[in-house]
Amino acid sequence: MITWNPPVSAFTLGFIDVRWYGLCWCIGLALAYVVVYKLYKRQQIPQEKFDPLFLYCFVGILAGARLGHCLLYEPGYFLSHPLEMILPMHHMPDGSWKFTGYAGLASHGGTLGLMIALWLYVRKTGVNIMRVLDNIAIATPIAACFIRLGNLMNSEIVGKFTKSDFGFIFVRLGDTQPRYPAQLYEAIAYLLFFFIGLWLYARMKQRVGTGFFFGFCLTSIFVFRFLIEFLKEVQEPWELSMQSAIGLDQGQLLSIPFIIIGLYCMVGGKWCLKFGEKKHGNRAA
Repeated sequence: MITWNPPVSAFTLGFIDVRWYGLCWCIGLALAYVVVYKLYKRQQIPQEKFDPLFLYCFVGILAGARLGHCLLYEPGYFLSHPLEMILPMHHMPDGSWKFTGYAGLASHGGTLGLMIALWLYVRKTGVNIMRVLDNIAIATPIAACFIRLGNLMNSEIVGKFTKSDFGFIFVRLGDTQPRYPAQLYEAIAYLLFFFIGLWLYARMKQRVGTGFFFGFCLTSIFVFRFLIEFLKEVQEPWELSMQSAIGLDQGQLLSIPFIIIGLYCMVGGKWCLKFGEKKHGNRAA
């Protein structure tokens, strides 16, 4: 078993503590940016249409993930403290404010926020929506991998207790018994999905613009998310009553619509045919 107690900060730059979680987020988004840049270039999509993409994605993911956590997991608290949804700070009992970063980001909300941001991006640039979704989907798992590594460094979203010799003792949580390192399992799975996506792209370039890669991304990530939840502790105490009632937690319940959408796109549903590219012309995929 592994005793897990990494420092919160990776390093310090002057007065700024660079925390592992934020660093992992930045690495993941930077790698995804590079992947999509290369895909756009290979597909001969003009540079001026790529340039605004990162800003749309960053704002959409961050806003969606933050609002998703606040409204889906802790609505009671955040609806009575709305400023804390927006500000990376916590209002202390003595009336002061403490910088905490965005302590609470939900992947389901981030996915929905990204989809809305990409819709706005498509309206501005005129790039086909299915081509954009497919390109982003090829890169998404590598970003998801590093985000889960950030969760691991933060000792959050932990697994249930285990007797396995490969469990992690999360010292920061006050644990004395090992747990499943669920964050690490997710990170490894998402890294695998990334390489599978690249392998599929190398053999099925003509499917870019049909929604297939978008569907594969949603299906693979959220099927695994649904399954791994059985090994994880619930994120909020009220989810225990949900588990008792229906056998599922909030994360699993929210994963189901994304799995359905993913399968629909992979098989080429009529909406994918309607909004997908009808002609690829001479554009290289």
